[in-house]
Amino acid sequence: MGCGKTIHLLQSAFNYEERGQKVCVAKPAIDTKNGTKLLTRIGLERKTNFVFSKEENLFKKIEGEYGGVDCILIDEAQFMTPKQVDQLMMVVVKLGIPVMCYGLRLNFRLEDGGFEGATRLLQVAHDISEIKTICECGHKAMLNARFLDGKLVVDGPDVLIDGESEVEYRALCPKCFQEYLEKQD
Repeated sequence: MGCGKTIHLLQSAFNYEERGQKVCVAKPAIDTKNGTKLLTRIGLERKTNFVFSKEENLFKKIEGEYGGVDCILIDEAQFMTPKQVDQLMMVVVKLGIPVMCYGLRLNFRLEDGGFEGATRLLQVAHDISEIKTICECGHKAMLNARFLDGKLVVDGPDVLIDGESEVEYRALCPKCFQEYLEKQD
């Protein structure tokens, strides 16, 4: 999307590590872009500690292998299951390890239906911070728009990873989103 989620995650990791603390960085396996790395659009990158499937129990994984870290950082958190979000809540409660999740709250249809993990995160998060970015017109972007062959689409499969298909995602303001919709009618 180009809104800066991964950059913020990498900055958080840097801040912890600069202070001599250990972080664990992970992402869902459904995000196949860049393999096991996190890569920002401006070129910053980092290898994850692990990539997890929808079936993986994140509490058990972290308790067993990463219990000594000072923070857990999750990229593309919208792809987690609600159960995994609850498991991360138990990491905070039982293990006392802060967890920071970075992701989208809405899918390209402007619904939460495709992102059950995001919905659950919004329900249980101790704190929610919006990462602000700008639309191509210069106004605040609020929407995650999917384009195929340069045309805005509002249907199709929930998950298409950009860079691995002919799909492009853009952060748009509501006005520009509506204008793209009307151009297609």
